[in-house]
Amino acid sequence: TTTSGQIAAFIAEPIQGVGGFITPPKEYFKIATDIIRRYGGLFICDEVQTGFGRTGDKWFGIEHWEVEPDIMTMAKGIANGLPMGNTITTEAIAQGIVDKGATISTFGGNPLSTAAALATIEVMEEEAHPAHVGQVGARLRQGLEQLQDKYPLIGDVRGLGLMQGLELVKDRQTKEPAPQEVVFLFEETRRRGLLIGKGGLYGNTIRIAPPLTATDAHVDEALTILDHALAAVHELS
Repeated sequence: TTTSGQIAAFIAEPIQGVGGFITPPKEYFKIATDIIRRYGGLFICDEVQTGFGRTGDKWFGIEHWEVEPDIMTMAKGIANGLPMGNTITTEAIAQGIVDKGATISTFGGNPLSTAAALATIEVMEEEAHPAHVGQVGARLRQGLEQLQDKYPLIGDVRGLGLMQGLELVKDRQTKEPAPQEVVFLFEETRRRGLLIGKGGLYGNTIRIAPPLTATDAHVDEALTILDHALAAVHELS
């Protein structure tokens, strides 16, 4: 290898996306960044899924942990489906990149994607502000926790705002994953008009991430469908 062997950076999502919406404890990022900076490394925060209000009450997910990254990456929701990604960093790091001339991008500054991003942010500010996401997300979380009380299949409810996960288990004591039940639940919700995602190391976590413009009525309808679908899966298992 041509590297020095020194730690360059620690990169992490505030809430793991495909990893199953794993939500770190409050002190996690403070401890992690203290360690990496002690050894001269940087904290790179991946806000591709958590950024722009998704976690509610804050514009960026990492704000919930009160830690400031050295570099932050964003994409996806920023342009509402059009290809767009961006990176922000400190002035010192940015200057280092400029000094090395490493600012070339084949598709950088695409006018259509840039216009879409500006329009999307305007809608976020007017109709899907982080405060709105926090309010609707709290309603979603409360409903999911009520379903957890009703169905032993739900081993854990986690997440923030409109980024909520349900971990399905065969047994709450052993926490044995229930990936097949996730497959059944997928089909039951789809038949009833609700699309959900999945993730986690064992494929046993339901990922629920509605549009940021979702209303209380949308959440209530989704919870009702999820309730009926869980009942159907419970009968199968």
